[in-house]
Amino acid sequence: MTIDRYLVKHFIPVFFLALTMFITLVLLIDLFVNLVNYLNNEASFKDIMMVSYYYIPKGISYSIPVSLLFAVAFTLGDLYAKNELTSIVASGIPFWRFTASLLVIGLLFSFFSFYFEDKIVIQTVRIKNEMSRKLKRVSDTDVNTNVVLRTNNGKRIYAVDFFDYQNITLNGVDIVDLDDSMSFSSRLRSNVAIWNGEYWNFSNPIIYRNEKDFIRVQNYTQNTEYNAEPELFRRHSLDPADLPARDAKSLVNDLITVGLPHYEALSDYYHRYSFSVTSLIVVILSLSMGGRFRKNILLMSLLASLGTAVIYYVMDLISMMMARLGYIPPVIGAWFPVIFFIITGSVLLRYSKT
Repeated sequence: MTIDRYLVKHFIPVFFLALTMFITLVLLIDLFVNLVNYLNNEASFKDIMMVSYYYIPKGISYSIPVSLLFAVAFTLGDLYAKNELTSIVASGIPFWRFTASLLVIGLLFSFFSFYFEDKIVIQTVRIKNEMSRKLKRVSDTDVNTNVVLRTNNGKRIYAVDFFDYQNITLNGVDIVDLDDSMSFSSRLRSNVAIWNGEYWNFSNPIIYRNEKDFIRVQNYTQNTEYNAEPELFRRHSLDPADLPARDAKSLVNDLITVGLPHYEALSDYYHRYSFSVTSLIVVILSLSMGGRFRKNILLMSLLASLGTAVIYYVMDLISMMMARLGYIPPVIGAWFPVIFFIITGSVLLRYSKT
């Protein structure tokens, strides 16, 4: 409809202007936080700019919800100040119908945010972090420490001091096997294990076996049963938030299967989906307050946008913290702020002043 095109035409320029402003702000904050370390390690201007370049997708991800919030509030406030919004509502067009196109935009950005984060942001942030560590000359996280993994329905426990994903080696390996009654059966100790494509080859291994309640040291013969995939060790040593959704789900299933603590990983997995709805939430909130400002529209819209965003992010932070610690179920911790703000925004929208 013409009315939809008219509203979107006013909204788009404000949104892209706000998006550019917030992306620039995010990039500058990250740059200034690390700039001293870069310069102290004599990083070149080109390398510093490349780090910022790979951080742009994450800046976009951060900026989209706040930009939507500001753009919707400002657009409606501007129309209201010019009496255009009053004329449209007085003509018989319901306020929800007039703003339906903005709700659709918020919904589309919610889907976009999820796939953009999953397919692009995670990869580019990993590259950015690797480059940043090299410029600051700090250790590489491809070497992961203190990895514990349980397989065979919890009957085999791998404890690894260091896992080098780049060279696919385990350092400081302890493997404990339990019998059907979950009692100690054997323990293998080796300084280094190397993956040969099918199973782990151990260097100078020592194996202790429980034989009728006596622990005996035995010679180790190569056993192909020690075949836990290297990717399992990598997943268990990474933050679920740094993994694509499919890998994060696999990590959660691994933790549940072997009986290890999984609340934090499961909370982060649900949060991957719930947080993508932020774009729709901020549009609903903006619609409920966009027509409330007649004076100082730019300033009031900006303050309202930032204030609402802060409240939402703080509630999300507290809710996720409680879920990770096990005080509330992970699904509630991830989705409670979303449901609360959708209901709050809908109520405010229902009684919005037009």
